[in-house]
Amino acid sequence: MKKMLTILLAGLTAASLLASCGSEGNTSSTASGSSETSSESSTASSEDSAASGETTGEATNRLEEIKQKGVIVLATSPDFAPQEFEDISSGEKTYVGCDIELAKYIADYIGVELDIQAMDFQACQAAVSTGKADFSISGYAWKEDRAENYEISDFFNVDRDEDGSRQVVIVPADKASEYQSPEDFAGKTIGCQNGSLQLSLTETQLPDAEVKLIDTLGSAVLMVQNNKIDALACSGDQADIYVEKNSALALADWEFDYTSQGNIALIMKGETELAAAINEAIAEVNEQGLYQQWKDEATELALSLGIDVN
Repeated sequence: MKKMLTILLAGLTAASLLASCGSEGNTSSTASGSSETSSESSTASSEDSAASGETTGEATNRLEEIKQKGVIVLATSPDFAPQEFEDISSGEKTYVGCDIELAKYIADYIGVELDIQAMDFQACQAAVSTGKADFSISGYAWKEDRAENYEISDFFNVDRDEDGSRQVVIVPADKASEYQSPEDFAGKTIGCQNGSLQLSLTETQLPDAEVKLIDTLGSAVLMVQNNKIDALACSGDQADIYVEKNSALALADWEFDYTSQGNIALIMKGETELAAAINEAIAEVNEQGLYQQWKDEATELALSLGIDVN
């Protein structure tokens, strides 16, 4: 009898445990399902916020972020006097030039400090597109791909003489007369800075030439002189300086077909409010003729430091 009771009690206990385990398993499954649903809902909510521009980071209003931080970050390549160059006359490196003065004006207009980040020309553009810099001023000309990939500012530095818009090709002096037409550059290697106006012009107007991307104009000039490349695409006023100082070089008889409208600043695509604020500052600069004043002063400073000017 006792044995029968023991067996019966054991059976009841096992049944109770099984029921309990089944209940816990269902609870766990329900919680898991709830968590996935919550995650999906959160993801959907984030996607909706991103679509409406309400997320943090890149999609937020950059102008408001700049005002909150109290700093606007400029990316520039300080190797293009008088627009942007280095001054070490005081014993400390400072960045100066008419573009730098414009950037300072923009910062003052917005009501923040200016943080100047120096880097090479191509890196400046990447810094803006990735959000590492708020804007870039570095002697940029208007280009279709820039208009497509960035918010671009209104033009400044518009009062340029005719020579300022020339885009030319530097070649060895004894070969200058050989280049009379685009066809004469077929198969020739032409140096261009990556992301530059000259690269765009070379690709469109000299399609049969081979492009060699170069870091600096100074190094590329030596490459032409030493026959490591056949030619160098360059702005006319800068090219005049190199040719004047080096009798082994000359300008090709043929020049690019180009008319300058002035320079622009680059802002991250979609940051229209920041672009509008920058344009308001540029409008004041243009109206008061300040850029030309800064350019004259920067030219005088560069020459006093022994720096070639554009």
